[in-house]
Amino acid sequence: MIERILPTAAVAVHTGADADDAYPQESALVARAVPKRQREFAAARWCARRALAGIGHPAGPILTGPHNEPLWPDGVVGSLTHCEGYRAAAVARAGEIASLGIDAEPHLALPEGVLEAVTRPEELPALAELGAAHPAVHWGKVLFSAKESVYKAWFPLQRRKLGFQDAALRFDPQERTFRVAPAPVRPVDGGELLTRMRGRFLVDGGLLVTSVVVED
Repeated sequence: MIERILPTAAVAVHTGADADDAYPQESALVARAVPKRQREFAAARWCARRALAGIGHPAGPILTGPHNEPLWPDGVVGSLTHCEGYRAAAVARAGEIASLGIDAEPHLALPEGVLEAVTRPEELPALAELGAAHPAVHWGKVLFSAKESVYKAWFPLQRRKLGFQDAALRFDPQERTFRVAPAPVRPVDGGELLTRMRGRFLVDGGLLVTSVVVED
């Protein structure tokens, strides 16, 4: 499903199953996690290795950096995601795409209180309009997932955190796209980068996926 919202320069692989064939170096990273987390972690990396093979990279462990970000081979950009029943990875050559982020979530309403934490005040009226026009879509969850994808594309280029309140999103329900802009009240360094980001989303059955690409 994730490949439907990525450019042709990216290679994506997904699975609905767990995996237990992680490299020892990978398993050590989640040794203290609950078994469910360990299986999801391994499955996402199983997807990543097959995606990397699609752009000519040999299999190998995919470790994490100090902020829990995946460490890709030189010359590669990529992103991982996992949720209940779905694990995926997407990669591309760095010369073709500068950065990318993907996220998958169950297509369910956000828990109570979360919407206010992840949404800027100026985004709320637009979400209400979208909800009235397209009530079958949980737009709060779409926004949450989209901002997760924004962060995953942002961090490798900026090497610092971006909060939910630091970017404002605007959705086009017909094109299933969204635009990213710096928050008007809390401008952040790297605002030009945010405006370069292009996002897409897709809801299919009980699954929601989003992607963000920064063109090279």
